[in-house]
Amino acid sequence: MESPCIKTCVINPKDGLCDGCFRSRHEIACWSSYSDAERRTIMQELKLRRVRANG
Repeated sequence: MESPCIKTCVINPKDGLCDGCFRSRHEIACWSSYSDAERRTIMQELKLRRVRANG
């Protein structure tokens, strides 16, 4: 599974999430070691985070 990174790597100090992909620092750091199932779960969570961030 590919990374959700869009090369806009800025961690928002308010919520600790990347402004580009909405992953946490921990998720970014561990992405390559996650199983496909773990990545799919995070990808689903990212959709919700994006909706919340964009109101």
